[in-house]
Amino acid sequence: MKNFLYFLMIVLNLNSFAQQKGGEENQKRTFEEARELAFNGKRQQSQEVLQLLLEENPYDVQARTLLAKTYSWDGKYDLARDEFKELIKYAPREFEVWEAAIKNEFYSNSPFKALEMADRALKHLPNNDKILFLKAKAEAELKNNKEALATLEPVLEKDPDNEEALALKASILRDLRKNDIIVRSYVDIYSKVFDPMQYYSVGWRRKTKLGSITAKVNMSHRFQTTGTQYEVDMYPKITKGMYGYLNFGVSNSSLYPDVRYGAELYKSLPLSLDASLGVRVLKYNTTTTVYTGSLGWYTGNDYLQFRAYLTPNDRGTSKSGFFTYRKYRKNAYNYFGVEIGMGFSPEIYQFQSQGNEETIINLKSQKLRLEYYFSSKNNKNRWGFKQVLLIKK
Repeated sequence: MKNFLYFLMIVLNLNSFAQQKGGEENQKRTFEEARELAFNGKRQQSQEVLQLLLEENPYDVQARTLLAKTYSWDGKYDLARDEFKELIKYAPREFEVWEAAIKNEFYSNSPFKALEMADRALKHLPNNDKILFLKAKAEAELKNNKEALATLEPVLEKDPDNEEALALKASILRDLRKNDIIVRSYVDIYSKVFDPMQYYSVGWRRKTKLGSITAKVNMSHRFQTTGTQYEVDMYPKITKGMYGYLNFGVSNSSLYPDVRYGAELYKSLPLSLDASLGVRVLKYNTTTTVYTGSLGWYTGNDYLQFRAYLTPNDRGTSKSGFFTYRKYRKNAYNYFGVEIGMGFSPEIYQFQSQGNEETIINLKSQKLRLEYYFSSKNNKNRWGFKQVLLIKK
């Protein structure tokens, strides 16, 4: 009898172990399905699956971390914070949890909270290079540049070739500089009709407490003619999350407007959105006023923007619109972009009009532009390529 009971106990234990193992395998398979849904853009379905997993096991770190990340990606930053708060209680040494929690604060434009979170993370993960980098990034966004440089020091001592840290350091040093000299050169090469068109610009930028001011001289050689334009750009700070753009330019060359000026107001919005409204005025033989506005959205390393132009005239109102997509890499100077548009853009095309300004400004065309920009490790040198396909309607 004793032998029988002992045998029965072994069988029951083996059966329980098999069920537990099968349950773990099912949970793992279910999590992988939820992960695939999340990365294929089906985040709501993924969240539903993850919530079911958490009902079975509230301490499933993988499931709760992914759930919090999907909330963050959807712009539901408060929901993400709640999940990260729970995770930190029972997984305080999980790097992925702290990294995602800090990035959630960056996505929500809350660098002070990101800094607080990074300091908390370092108590559990001291001297972690990636957490130190995120702390330095938060300090830089808060304009605590000297503190940010000090935070980056141990990161670069350990890994002198750390591209993210080098780029951030270069950005901080640039921000500390009050004056910049800007030199730009462009060449447009055509397969037919036109000779290469050359564009040059030399500018001086001064950073002030009220915003940056840039004075520049633009020169073009096009249509066997050379012309010069003098311009001033200003980006005044108005309040947190809001700044302006002011522009004034003059020229005595047919390659540029006699006078151009403009103004625009930019505002950060919830859910990682931004918007702007502005006006551009171009004076040739006649004066043309162009109204413009944009709506943009940051999601992770992606940026999408739609910009519209409205130009009133005697025959009605000319309309044009441009959609831009950019995929950023390590910083704002490294990205791939695509622009699709219809109509004339006064931001770009200031060319010899020969008295046909109104015809040119109201020109209807379709445009596809591909661009790729990259920089050196120290961000002192930057390069870019553009391929534009312009099709007249």
